[in-house]
Amino acid sequence: MSGGMAWGAVLGLGMGCGLWLAFVRLPVMRRLRFADRVAPQLRSGRPLPALGASQLAAESPLGPLGRIFGPVLADVVQRINRFNPSSGALEKRLGKAGLDLSVSDFRAEQLLWASGGLLVAGAFVTGSAVNGNFNAFLSMVLLAGLPLCGFALREWYLGEQVQRRSRRILGQFPGIAELMALAVGAGESTIGAMERIGRTTRGDVSDEFRSALAEVRSGRALGEALRHMADRVDLGVMTRFVDALNVASERGTPVAQVMRSQAQDVRDAAKRDLMETAGRKEIGMMLPVVFGILPLTIVFAVYPGIALIDLSY
Repeated sequence: MSGGMAWGAVLGLGMGCGLWLAFVRLPVMRRLRFADRVAPQLRSGRPLPALGASQLAAESPLGPLGRIFGPVLADVVQRINRFNPSSGALEKRLGKAGLDLSVSDFRAEQLLWASGGLLVAGAFVTGSAVNGNFNAFLSMVLLAGLPLCGFALREWYLGEQVQRRSRRILGQFPGIAELMALAVGAGESTIGAMERIGRTTRGDVSDEFRSALAEVRSGRALGEALRHMADRVDLGVMTRFVDALNVASERGTPVAQVMRSQAQDVRDAAKRDLMETAGRKEIGMMLPVVFGILPLTIVFAVYPGIALIDLSY
């Protein structure tokens, strides 16, 4: 394929995508819901246009490009969520990662990452076609594989975000629990101690405390807000802390002592995890020693004797 034919194919593909986008965005091609027709009458001020009003009114981080492709992206995300049975599990993982995203927002990010992979594949295929090194099989593999890799890469990165935040919470929790025990021991209530920690500290645990306090101010009971926080974090340490705090509040047990015990338990668990990790690393370090360094040592020790035996003959 020559350079002119390659550029012609790229321009024709772009023109076809533009015509398809303009066709599917026509009002005749979009079936408006009853809620979309009624919504402009319920909003105060200037009514928004009926065609994708909610999507077009929202601010997009991509600027005008996001406003242009926003309705198409919203439709694709809606179709993906319709056939996705694990939206509840994904929503729980997003909360565990501390991301203020809905399932639709996360799917939109996945589509953006897949679009980035498609752009990289398209640039590579276009460059190879211009240089005269076009390979149809490799081009199809890249055009199909890189978007899937981008889509899966965002899912993998979400898992990494969850793991990193869990490690940060485990590292911050003992200090926060000690501070809360000091505040309660000084005469503060549980809510007052949580407010003080939210004002004076920064971190993931403090953010969770501030979220729980916001729920309490909105009318939810403290125990229910704490259980919601434990479910959102989904760590055994936080679950045991919330359960112990609720039991202490119900039975009149000194809350400060309970918090100190929880902090000490977390520190002991961290020490045990560190010892287990050190044991696994020690076993892993034996492999290069036994199969790499030790054979070389034996060779250096035995080779002079073999050489002397050869010289004696």
